[in-house]
Amino acid sequence: MHILWTLIIGGVIGWLGGLIAGRDVPGGVIGNIVAGLVGAWLGGLLLGSFGPVVADFALVPAIIGAIVVVLVISAILRTARRA
Repeated sequence: MHILWTLIIGGVIGWLGGLIAGRDVPGGVIGNIVAGLVGAWLGGLLLGSFGPVVADFALVPAIIGAIVVVLVISAILRTARRA
């Protein structure tokens, strides 16, 4: 049950990251989940753990990390399309 909860919260974090960044996450729901999980890992690694915690995710660093992941993915895809 914990894995399902983690995937749901990861998807919401990825969706919020894309919404705040103003970019769509490629891959739809799966892309949101991946962006949320990677963003949560990156945010926790760089910023530590602060703010409310849900399903073992510190939400503030997770959302900031998801924004960074979405922006990096968007920049990579934009560069790949030009080439």
